[in-house]
This record gives sequence, structure tokens and C-alpha cells, in this order.
Amino acid sequence: MGSKGFTADVTTMNTDEKLIWYSITYTYLFWILGAMYIVAPVIGWILLLRMVKRFVLDKQNFITTPAQLTWILGMSVMLMALVIAHFDYELGIPKLIKSSIGWAKGWALLAIFPLIGSLNIRPELIYRASCIVCKHTLMILPFCILAWLVGLPSTLYVSPLSIIGGPGPEFFSVSLYEIDPGSGSPRWRLFTPWAPALGLMGNLFLNFAIQEKQTRYKVYGILGSLVMILISQSRLGLICYFLLLGYFAFIRWHKSPWLYFIGSPATLLLGLMGVHVIEKFEMSIAAIKSARAGSTRVRAHLAQIALERWYNEALVWGHGIVERGPHLVEYMPIGSHHTWYGLLFVKGLVGAIALALPLICSLLSLISTIFKSAVAASAIAILLQIFLYTFGENLEILAYLFWPGLIIVGIAHKQKNQ
Repeated sequence: MGSKGFTADVTTMNTDEKLIWYSITYTYLFWILGAMYIVAPVIGWILLLRMVKRFVLDKQNFITTPAQLTWILGMSVMLMALVIAHFDYELGIPKLIKSSIGWAKGWALLAIFPLIGSLNIRPELIYRASCIVCKHTLMILPFCILAWLVGLPSTLYVSPLSIIGGPGPEFFSVSLYEIDPGSGSPRWRLFTPWAPALGLMGNLFLNFAIQEKQTRYKVYGILGSLVMILISQSRLGLICYFLLLGYFAFIRWHKSPWLYFIGSPATLLLGLMGVHVIEKFEMSIAAIKSARAGSTRVRAHLAQIALERWYNEALVWGHGIVERGPHLVEYMPIGSHHTWYGLLFVKGLVGAIALALPLICSLLSLISTIFKSAVAASAIAILLQIFLYTFGENLEILAYLFWPGLIIVGIAHKQKNQ
């Protein structure tokens, strides 16, 4: 089936699919306009309001599961923690309004998009659209590399849309490349705010490319996702890439006797050489950390400051807002680069539980169908990837990028309930 035929098919089924299709396939257009940070919240809330309208006025029922509802509960608790912390620290109504808008563009999306998975949206639509983004990446990247080679400015411009407010100008800028301050080598972030976030998207698109049925688009997806991970130079992205390959290989060949013929002696050998393997593993971790020693140092200090201040100052509800760190951490926001430390600092123990509970419930709900449903296997991989990236990124800031994965999680829950 050609791309044109498939496009006509998926965009004429219903408006929901049309919105999602164009929101993904026009990724680079939105990037050029500096609108990437805006698209996901707008699409998410529009689809949610359409869903509510059909439920209330048209009496249309949607299949929702307890796991999907835990995301709604968890993200609602996030908002409650935010409000209580603002009143505890007397931060004022203007800051409360600003923080609430930030919640609607961040944490709220982690509840909205799994719920949107209950609509009539085919997972194949998201797989194909993501492979098209990978194709566009392969087409655009040579120009970005050329821009670095000829010495063009790394950032072309910051979109006027930045006036609406966001975490920073990098969310609205068109960056052709960037220079790593530690190594001096070029890195690329393309449509994401920083290079490691491109690694996150590369792994998400690898997941989707593996599910794609048509060979041509599968090749685009696999090559494009690998290129994203490599040019991002993200250590976490590379680790996640190999874990995903191993995960899907196991899913595919778990019934093959060859897996166990190979696995049994390998396990025995690993037991005999366990100490040596552990030493090599520790040396590899040390090498990965030393590859960007400055970044590792800043992350460690940020974590220490966040934990100490959370435990001593705001154990239950957190501080309500992020705070600028000292010179020791290059003035990075306290709790950044790590979801759990950020949650503990800003929303306290309540906030950390509000994220952990939906993740665990979704995983437990889908695990029984991991070998029966390809969508469930993909959704579990997404949940595991999200969990892995909680140790290197702030999820709420990047929810506007990985939202297609959240819809797949919702679709998997709906299919399991059916």
C-alpha cells in the first residue's frame, strides 16, 4: 500500500485520527514555526473536550480501564500538591496561575493522552506517522550537518510564539546544531529542546518502526531512529536503544527453543564469570560517566541539593515551584535532569507517589497480554522507556514530545478491556 493511499485512508476515518496524523507528520513544519511546544497541549485538550462533549451530549460511551483512571487520579493529585505548596509558601496567586497553566501543558498530558487512547484511533496510524517523521529526519539532517561545516549560526531564530511562555527559549528556537561544551564536538537536537531529548524520541520511534508492517516505512523508521540516537550523543539514549532491541527480540522469539539452548549455557557462563562481568560492567558505567564528566558532576550535585532541601524543608507537599540552583550546578534549576528528584523538590512525597502509582498500575494491567498483543508489548516498552528516562529527564517538560506513546498506552488498555 502506498503512502498516499494509506494517508487518505487514515485521515478520512474520523476527525480524531486526522488531528493526530497531521500533528505527528507535520513535526518539522511545527519546528520551523517554533510551535512544537504548543501543538501537543492544544491537540490534547481539544480531543479531551470533544470526548467529554460526546459523552455528555451524545451519550456516547468510551471504554476506560482502572489503569487509565489512575493516570487521571495521579495527575489530579499533582495539581492538588501544587496548590497546597503554593499556599504553604505564600507564593501568591499570579505564581499559582502560572504554575497551573504549566501543569495543564505538562503533567496533565500524562493523563489526557492515555484517556484519548479510548477513542477510535488505530495504532497503525501512529506507527506510520512516526516513520514519516524519521524519513523527514533523514532528509533534513544533511542540511543541518552542512550548516555546522560551513559555520552557520547554531540557532537561526527564536519564534515569536515564545511570548506565550514556556520553560525556556530553547523550546521555541530553530537550532541547526549545537556544540557540546565539554567535548567541543557537534550535537544535534532538531525538533527537541536539547540533544538527549532527541535520543528519547529516537527510541520511541524505534518502538513504532518495529511495529510498522510496510517494509519501506519500517526501514525509514529504523534508520531514522538510529540516526536520532547517534547524533544526540545521549548516553541514556544509547542504553535504552540496546535494551529495546533486546526486549523486542525476546518478545518475538520467546517461544523458540533456540533462545533457551543459547540462554542456558550463557547463564551458566555468566555465573562462573560473574565477578569479572560485574567489574567490566562497572568499568563501562565509569567510562560512560567520564565521557561527559562535567554533566555527571552537575547532575550529582543537583540531586544532592534537591534531596536535602526536600527532606529538610518540604517533605510532604514540596516547594511548589522550581528554584534556580547555585553556581556549583551552573545555575541549573534544582531537581532538573531527574524526574523523581524534581518531583520530590517541587511536589514532595505526594507528587512522587502520584507518578509512581499510575506507572505501576499500567504495567501490571498490561503485563498479562505482553505475548498476546503487539500493541500491549509496544505499550509496555513505552512505559519501561518512560521509567528509564525518569532518571535522566523531567517527564512533564517533555510530555509535549512523547505524547504519541501515551496514546498507544491508552489503546493497549482499551484493547485489553475489549
